[in-house]
Parts: sequence; C-alpha cells; structure tokens
Amino acid sequence: MASAVGLDAAAAGGSGSGSKLEHAYLLLFEPSKDGSLAKAGPEIGRIAFQFNPTELALQKAATWTRPTNPGNRRSSPPQFQGPEPSRLSLEMFFDASQAHDDAVVKAVEKLFTSCVPTPASHDQRKDSPPWVLFRWGSLTGFLAYVSSVQVRYTLFTSGGLPIRAVCSVTLEEIAGEAPRQNPTSGGLVPHREHVVVHGETLAGIAYREYGDPQLWRDVAEANRVDDPFRLRAGDRVLLPAVEDLRDPAVGRRPGVVAGAR
Repeated sequence: MASAVGLDAAAAGGSGSGSKLEHAYLLLFEPSKDGSLAKAGPEIGRIAFQFNPTELALQKAATWTRPTNPGNRRSSPPQFQGPEPSRLSLEMFFDASQAHDDAVVKAVEKLFTSCVPTPASHDQRKDSPPWVLFRWGSLTGFLAYVSSVQVRYTLFTSGGLPIRAVCSVTLEEIAGEAPRQNPTSGGLVPHREHVVVHGETLAGIAYREYGDPQLWRDVAEANRVDDPFRLRAGDRVLLPAVEDLRDPAVGRRPGVVAGAR
C-alpha cells in the first residue's frame, strides 16, 4: 500500500487548482480459480465513490506471544508469531437529495453484495465473495476482501425512501503469497476454511470440494482429526490446496514418486 506521504500527495492532487478531479472507486474481481493469492480472476464490476473520501485509515499489526511460567518474577521475552493482514478503513457518502430516486439504495446494495459469494464461485461450489482493489487516481491499494460494511441512512423522502447514506467500509488484505508446505513436518498446507453444518461428514466435504469422497483422509490429516465421525456443526475445517492432495489410486500426492522419502 502507498505510504502516508503518497496518500497526502494523492489527496493534494485531487484538490489542487488546475488538476483533473478523479473519483475513487472499488474494483471487484472474481476470486482466483487456481488458489493463487497474488492474482485475482477477471474483473466483474466496480463501485464508484460519489464523493472522494476525506480520509483513509490504514492499519498494520504484528502478532506476538509472551509465554507465562508460574513462579517467574519477571515476564518471559515475547516471541514473534508473524504479521497480521493490512486493513484499510474508509467512508463512502451517497446522496440523492436532488433526484429523490433509489440511487442510494442501489449503491448500498452493491456494497452488500461484496460480502456474499459471487454466482460463479457458488456454481463451482467454492463460495467466495469478490476480491476488491481500492483505487484513487495514481493511488492503488492492496488486493483485499470486504470484511465489513456498516451503513447509516441519514435522510429520507416523505415516503420513507433513503436518499442519503454514510457507509463505513473495511478492506482486509489477502495474502500476496500462498503458504507453502512445511518440509520438516510433511503436513498438508490448508488452503480454505469450511464451517461444518449439521449432518456433514468429511467424506461429504471432500466430495463437494474435490469431487472425490476418498480424499477425506487428506482433510482429516490437515486438521489432525483422528475420528472423522466426531464433526460437530460450527466446527471449522481447513481444506488443503488441490496440488497437495494425494492420488487416491496409489495413496500418494501428485508428483511424489512412490517409495521416495
């Protein structure tokens, strides 16, 4: 993401005399089909800002843990666990007080659809909302997903139609590089997360995700599940990437020579 200096420069460029006014917008993309986290699918639309934002809030954090040892008189040294995703928070202002039409309602509905799976991903049984990119002139954000949308309607027609709204939107970074297999453990790398619903089994999840119920063992291994029948509704199951699956016919992963260490 651009630095704070870059944000200031972009804002100044939008308001300076003689400069061309460029409106900010959100680009919507289909999620990646091959599991790559660095490149999105085709563009499927955009949400334009009616008015440019007055501020952008960027957040970046790191996760640290501090082990606790009973009896110690001093705290243990912290241990770095890794960076957290970047977050961009902004406000979008929509107004139809002149036309008194449903333009505000339609804009809000479009924002809400960025939090639900795209039709293409649903048809492929790999539900995922669109991936999003914020752009404003020369300022380009990181590839992200919309983690939250909060809307406040502040003006209505006499018939109750909302004609003014303030939308608070939070974008959360999608990792730029897919996780890799741990060479020391040989464990599978989880690729997606699935929330178990009542009555689901690992075999059923494997069939829905990969088209082969025999691959339930890969899912069980990735989640360290000893008993595949102990799934409960609400459990979160991590799904391995396709390239990390075994070939069920020979009991090995693709590209691994049988008997090789």
